[in-house]
Parts: sequence; structure tokens; C-alpha cells
Amino acid sequence: MNASKGLPHVVIVGAGFAGLFAAKALGNTPVRVTIIDRTNHHTFQPLLYQVATAGLNPADIAVPIRKVLRRFENITVLLGDVRSIDRKSRKLFLEDGDAVGYDYLIVATGATHAYFGHNEFAPFAPGLKTVDEGLLIRQRIFLAYEEAERETDEARIKALLTFVVVGAGATGVEMAGALAEISRETLANEFRNIDPEKARILLVEGGDRVLGSYPGELSEKARESLEKLGVEVRLSSRVTNVNADGVTVKQGDREEQIPSRTVVWAAGIAASPLAKTLEVPLDKVGRVVVTPELSIPGDERVYVVGDLAHFEQDGQPIPGMCPPAIQGGRHAVKNIQAQIAGRPRKTFRYQHKGSMATIGRAAAVADLGVTKLSGYLAWLAWLVIHLMMLIGFKNRLLVVLQWAWSYFSYDRGSRLIHGMILPEAAEPLVLPSKRGAALPAPLAPRAVDRG
Repeated sequence: MNASKGLPHVVIVGAGFAGLFAAKALGNTPVRVTIIDRTNHHTFQPLLYQVATAGLNPADIAVPIRKVLRRFENITVLLGDVRSIDRKSRKLFLEDGDAVGYDYLIVATGATHAYFGHNEFAPFAPGLKTVDEGLLIRQRIFLAYEEAERETDEARIKALLTFVVVGAGATGVEMAGALAEISRETLANEFRNIDPEKARILLVEGGDRVLGSYPGELSEKARESLEKLGVEVRLSSRVTNVNADGVTVKQGDREEQIPSRTVVWAAGIAASPLAKTLEVPLDKVGRVVVTPELSIPGDERVYVVGDLAHFEQDGQPIPGMCPPAIQGGRHAVKNIQAQIAGRPRKTFRYQHKGSMATIGRAAAVADLGVTKLSGYLAWLAWLVIHLMMLIGFKNRLLVVLQWAWSYFSYDRGSRLIHGMILPEAAEPLVLPSKRGAALPAPLAPRAVDRG
């Protein structure tokens, strides 16, 4: 444990882009730092869809938090789930009741999926924010083809080979493009009773164009690229129901039931529930409305950054992407250091670095501010920038090798279906903790419930 007890204690909750880069900025400085996360790894979320579609393995885009921060002797890493914050006592309370005190606090717990008041959709339409969710979606995708190969009923085969992505932001567009490539390229000629190339890929969007935050010409290029891959794009359409049988899509006065066994939710976000415990103003999706310095109103010792923060610049909220999260985390650190030194804090100013999304093989769009790219050049730019942003040389090397192999072979090497067979019985695993909590024995073998 860190012995520098007399130094100011900065606690960071969440090890996403904002939290991790804030911690690195505080490394080996005269403060005591504790970073708390519910997992032991940082996930590079922009490439999570490739885990879900078997392009990459989880370890290719995730790195242990302790490994990233091990050279900083003033940083302690804790595995735990923060459930509430008491600003009066300056304490955080974890799920097991333990408390962690702080002098300064950076909250960077991010956001999750929003089902717009229909949380009953969740079991049938998982979102994509974590490695576990990526593996679940991967499992459902490839199990659908396996079940279709054994099926004899034509209607059920059609439902199994219909994949619906809800939401046409960057994640939805990238997911739909990858699903099309799986059916048209990766799985071609591998089955005997079904033709994977006849799989139906639908992308459903409530707005009037895909990638709604991008310039109009890039949105149109993205739509054309998706349709060239065979994706059926449904614009100005709302999903009104999702269940075990499929989705109900409403466009104008027309409502259609689409049988499908694999639905991916990429529409809307909801802020981490931890924001409510701060007892400060929240926006309509639950994000904290922060001050120009990124602290919360009325408390200059608590900062909220990343996807959990609602920060407006030039009359518009900054986007929920990794560059503003990284910049916000670093700026919060600078203001904390200024407070410790007795200097005035500074207003945050986000430097926009651009937006990009890949649609498929050698197809992408990129809005880089001064220039706009599409097609092969945008795809190359997407590859280079994402490789540069990945943490760790090993991860960069593994990813570039996987991408090169996939490009030349049309193969996706991570198509294992996990979790189908479990031991019939096992002794409970007792964790070495002061409470001696035991994990339950695995369930008896059964088919995975795909909803």
C-alpha cells in the first residue's frame, strides 16, 4: 500500500479513457492517487464491435489497469463497484460497504445503453459497452448460423438468419457492416444446409440518415457503402417492441413485425446511476451538468468527466467519444493541481480532433475538420488512428497482425462460441477476502438462451 499518507488524496472512479488518462497525468506527482473500477481492465471501446463480430479477441483491445499504472508508485488500484458518494463526509461507499475517503474526486464512470423506458427489451437486444456484452453478442451471432444449419422449418431459418441492429450511430453502422461481411465473406461455403450469404441484415434508425452527427455527404456515403454490402437501411423508423420472436418497427403509420433471433441495441445512452448520488443537476439522460472547469456546481473538489459529464461548448454538448474524455480527464487533473498549489482553475476547452467510422473492408468515412474522407483513404486513416490510440505495444502488434490476416484471407479468427458446456457440478469457489464470499457452483449443462 502507498505510504505517503500526508499528501492530498485524489480518488478516480472509473478506468475508461477519462479516468485512466487522469491517473496517468497524476503519476509520480506529489499526491496520493486511488483509482477504483468494477473490472480489472481498461477496454478500448471503439474496437469492441470487432470483438462482438469475431474480428479480434478481448485481450487484443483490453489491458489490465494495474499493468498500465504499475510504474507509478503513488497510484493504488482497487477492484470494486462504487455505489454512492457522500460529499459531506468526502467518502465513497463500495458495494460491500467499505468506504474510501478523498480530498479531491474525479468521477468517470461513463454511460450505458438507454432503452427509452423499455428495459424489457434488454434480454433480447443487448447493447455493446463491455467485453462481456461483446462476447454475448458474438455468441448469439454464430449460434444463429449453427441453429439454422440444423433447422428444417423455413420460417424459423429465415428468423435465425435475420440480424437487426437498432441505431445508426458509429457503433450501429460498424456493427451492421461487420455482420454483412460475416455473412457474405467469412462464412461463405462453410455450411451445407443453409446459404449464409442470404442472411438479412437490417439497420434501423429513428432519424432521417445514418451517422446523424456527421456532415450530410459523409452520411450518404456511409449509407451507400452499407447498401453495397447488402445491409437493408431503414430510416425514420422506430423500434416499438423487441421480444423472443423479433422486433416491431414503425415507420410513419405502418408497423411491421420482423422475425429475428439476433438483435443488437446501439441506440441511445443512459448515464451511470452513480451520478444521482452526487445530488446535483442532471440532464435528460442522467449526465451531470458540470461547470466550465468540469467540477460539479457548488463543490470544487469533485470533478465529473467523460461520458458522465454534460459540457456545452459554443452552444452544443461535446460528443461522447474518447478524445473529449481524454482531454477532460487531463484538464480535471490540471485544475486539481492548480487548487493544491493555490492557483486559479482554468476553463475547459475541447479541441475537436474529428470523427470517423468504418463500414467494412476498405470502406469508411472520416470528418477530420479541415478535410473529409470516404472510402479507402478514410479506412486507412481509421486504421492508423485506432492503432495509435490502443494502449500497449503488444496490443498494437496483435491487432495489426489480425487485421492484415483478415484483409488478405477474408477470415475472422475469433469465432469460438464460449459457454455452451459447463460442468454438471463443482465446489463453490471461495475468494480470499475478509468476508470469505463464495461464488455459486455453475449451472447444469444447457443450451444458451439466446432470447
